[in-house]
Amino acid sequence: MVLKQIMEVYDKIDSSDANGQKVKEYLETYGAKYIEIRTFSGDEGETDFIRIKIPGQKGKSKGMDAPTLGILGRLGGIGARPEAIGMVSDGDGALIALAVASKILDMQNKGDYLDGDVVISTHICPDAPTQPHKPVSFMGSPVDMATVNKEEVSGELDAILSIDTTKGNRIINKNGFAISPTVKEGYILKISDDLLDIMEYTTGKLPVVFPITTQDITPYGNDIYHLNSILQPATATSSPVVGVAITTETTVPGCATGASHPLDVEQAARFVIEVAKQYGRGNCSFYNKKEFQRLKELYGSMNHIQTLGK
Repeated sequence: MVLKQIMEVYDKIDSSDANGQKVKEYLETYGAKYIEIRTFSGDEGETDFIRIKIPGQKGKSKGMDAPTLGILGRLGGIGARPEAIGMVSDGDGALIALAVASKILDMQNKGDYLDGDVVISTHICPDAPTQPHKPVSFMGSPVDMATVNKEEVSGELDAILSIDTTKGNRIINKNGFAISPTVKEGYILKISDDLLDIMEYTTGKLPVVFPITTQDITPYGNDIYHLNSILQPATATSSPVVGVAITTETTVPGCATGASHPLDVEQAARFVIEVAKQYGRGNCSFYNKKEFQRLKELYGSMNHIQTLGK
């Protein structure tokens, strides 16, 4: 169970003065040793990017070869003050990522170590702007997407789970969470059977997969509609990326408060942790390497999809 950590993190970030340093101090109570905080300012405010590395028993940080999983908490901001009071729906990505970090650290304190390194990244902004979007308003961000990708997507990550609130649409109609097909180098690939298995085990229900289109995996800034930013990390890396979307039956604005559901986010956090366990041991694959190579041989590179185009 990750409910304890979900509640603890929520208490820390549901505050008008939430910042990276306070989150760092909280994680240090669980024994975190490798935390970086960088503050960035934009035209509409500032935010603290926080990056936590948790070494695994057989990870690259120890000179071994277990693969490294990146866990990204995607969001515009955890709050939209003064327009809205309290944590917004959009903050669920940060909530889950930080709860996952504290739970994995807690596991280590109790003698349970993952094989591979895990790197968790997100950012903390209690007063982010909002922006128009159909069918409901989105949260904006104090900094541009290129900056977010640069800070959160590192070359050392062998695979990425991108966690993002995905409630402002009419194509996912289920409370809980859903995963995307794997995206790699401009290709939308087959959905990972291993991830579907883990989703079934952790939820006790049939897995839920959300549809994506080519335009969803192109970079922001090209004046093309995107479902949201959940797959923007795929524009900045050659590693496979899978979106973990926090979902609802109804259309909920990203700037809505009182819209975080503890059991839904806890369920998603457990899924992410189980993926981290299996991925580091080599028991969970995000894509079929031979099939991906065959795709490139037949149809060529799709790297141009990762750019702003002509």
